[in-house]
Amino acid sequence: MYDVIISGAGPSGSKCAEVLAKKGFKIALLEKDINWRKPCGGGVHHRAFYLIPKLRKLNIPKIHGIVMHSADYHKLEYRMKGQKYGTVMDRLEFDNLMRNTAIDEGAELFNKNLSLDFIVKNKVKIGIRTKSSSGTKEYYGKILIIADGMSSKLAPKSGLRSKWKTEELGIAKCAIMEGDNQLDEEFIYTYFRPYKGYGWIFPLGNKKFNIGVTTFAEDNTNYNLFSLYNQFLKDSHIKKYISNSNYKIIWTGAFPFPAEGVLEKSLYDDNLLLIGDTGGFVSPISGEGIHTSIISGNTAAEVAIKALQEEDYSKTFLKKYKSHPEIRKMIRNFKLKRSMIKFFYEKRGENLNKLLALAEKDPEFKNHVVDMFLSKSLPSQDFISKLKTVN
Repeated sequence: MYDVIISGAGPSGSKCAEVLAKKGFKIALLEKDINWRKPCGGGVHHRAFYLIPKLRKLNIPKIHGIVMHSADYHKLEYRMKGQKYGTVMDRLEFDNLMRNTAIDEGAELFNKNLSLDFIVKNKVKIGIRTKSSSGTKEYYGKILIIADGMSSKLAPKSGLRSKWKTEELGIAKCAIMEGDNQLDEEFIYTYFRPYKGYGWIFPLGNKKFNIGVTTFAEDNTNYNLFSLYNQFLKDSHIKKYISNSNYKIIWTGAFPFPAEGVLEKSLYDDNLLLIGDTGGFVSPISGEGIHTSIISGNTAAEVAIKALQEEDYSKTFLKKYKSHPEIRKMIRNFKLKRSMIKFFYEKRGENLNKLLALAEKDPEFKNHVVDMFLSKSLPSQDFISKLKTVN
């Protein structure tokens, strides 16, 4: 019997396991394949560093700013103040860092275990049944935390939510490439498109970079993602930075991710919490999900610790997860961003074009734009007032 079983050893699940194991609890961390690389840009927000102190000891790219482009190529360049910096990492390397940290703290990793269903006794979920190379396995725990992402078989079976609808998702294609380029390795580059979506180029150091495009909402079906990806690679504005025609492709993949924000009515139940992508912890518009997922895992661990100490695993007690200040702030922020999407992408991104044009002229407004897209900060009243002038 484990204190907590966590299905999924990505950033949210591993962070949750680390915090719980560090407190001395018995943790089972279930993972389908530690060698699987999640298709993702790999951008890590500077605020994540305080939750992952090991990052500062690694020889990784230091990202000090961002270059944002509107669909008509208005350009916003922003450099972080002081000593702040983020990074970009290959997700295989990053995820292994996170899960190894959890293992070092005492969590037990069970690799090659695909979570299939809950074990239920007297209508109470008391464990998780998995499929492994040696057959079916069963793990029993007091609290079950679901962190196995978009492909989760458990989340729909939890009764908390149904399967994702296509219009609730973002869909992206990306690649890690290697070769001479003209990128400033201290910046990440993003490109909003005339459809609902964006493209990116993230330097990885040593002549490597991560490049990709995404669509979301109804434009998942209105456009062919692979055609958009090929068009992006050939775009003359992109060619300024990656001018070669024969880059070495180290890896490529495509992936869906939640694009509607946190599923606030589907986060908890008796003995059960949903975190990371499984709970919708991905920022609308920007698609940033690493930092937000780690916060969800950290917060879920804090609530689980209190539940274990008080031996209360009820839905009423675990509601503290949803009502935690960090989660409430993300819910408010994501709702606001979601409400802005229609406005931003009206008339093939015309309002986004105007927004970045205004940011080019107004340094204070530029800071607000960057905060809105790249952090969990709520837009100020001044930002909203200026936003209304865009029309």
